[in-house]
Amino acid sequence: MSLGNVLILGAGLIGKTIAKDLSDDFSVTSADINQVELDKLKSQAEVEVLRTDLSDSKILTELCTDFDLVVGAVPGFMGFKVLETVIQAGKNIVDISFFPEDPFRLDELAKSKNVTAIVDCGVAPGLCNLIAGFHYRQMKIECYECLVGGLPVKRELPFEYKSLFSPVDVIEEYVRDVRIIDDGEYVTKDALSDCQLVEFPETGLLESFNTDGLRTLLKTMNGVPNMREKTLRYPGHAKLMKAFRETGLFRKDEISIDGCKITPLSVTSSLLFPMWKLNEGDDDFTIMRITISGNEKGQIVNYEYTLFDKSIPELKLSSMARTTGYTCTATVRALATSKINQKGISPPEYLGFNKETFDFIIGELQARGIKFDLKKLIN
Repeated sequence: MSLGNVLILGAGLIGKTIAKDLSDDFSVTSADINQVELDKLKSQAEVEVLRTDLSDSKILTELCTDFDLVVGAVPGFMGFKVLETVIQAGKNIVDISFFPEDPFRLDELAKSKNVTAIVDCGVAPGLCNLIAGFHYRQMKIECYECLVGGLPVKRELPFEYKSLFSPVDVIEEYVRDVRIIDDGEYVTKDALSDCQLVEFPETGLLESFNTDGLRTLLKTMNGVPNMREKTLRYPGHAKLMKAFRETGLFRKDEISIDGCKITPLSVTSSLLFPMWKLNEGDDDFTIMRITISGNEKGQIVNYEYTLFDKSIPELKLSSMARTTGYTCTATVRALATSKINQKGISPPEYLGFNKETFDFIIGELQARGIKFDLKKLIN
């Protein structure tokens, strides 16, 4: 029996994974401007596809009419406007877009429309927020840290990296100011700063550096004196990206060269993205370590969650698509079965506040082979 009609906005790597997974329980339609990607999806799953311009608010509003629920899987530069349009149309939405705007700007609108809008619902932000929210209600957290990255198994110079989600959003991580909480103070740092080497048994030596991943946690986890998120890459990547950034290759403003106006980021993107593309058959992995420490029932405790997930070559399913997409689809199922009822903007940490919802989403991920190794140390 179908749980309803779902519209998936975006048919990229992760959007396709979401559509295929939800097609088991929902009537799914996927919309995108790229007919090639839609045709690929149509050949792989029982879904309907529609080529349309999702940046046109009027078209999107009309498109939402016949659906019970919407999933947003568009690049970050489109994300906020798409989210606003769907909320204005009065539709519940689960969104994974990495947009720079504050989603709580749409909270009153969502409440006035009686809409549940779950934002940042991927792996990071997303799954890490869910875990943070769960522990926030169980203990007084003194320190929260998330180290996370998605990387190719095969290392190829000079970048030793493949783009496992929207490449535009990858570059955004390298330029957007980083917000952290350090000893109770709100601090802003440069992206790619505080680079440190970290050893993982599953991957060997990686480097971690600051990126702006805390997002909604800065508002929703009041009173936690130390919070940061850092991205993981193979050693040397941060130094190379910092050189690109400081040279101006990631600038978004127009410059004039021989009378022609160009945007450096557009040129850089056109050259980098083919080199960063995760090709069919390329194996990847996701590595995430979440550390939460504080006072729980009078004891000083430290929780360490470690996720190591690899692609499934025989299914042509990347790890980043699995971990991001399945966090989203688990949340869609929770929303469709009334396990989530709060109206307004709901980041994943709000879902973690409710143990039943937390257990359901973690259970859905475990059923798909996405499992954490959890260690608890009592001092």
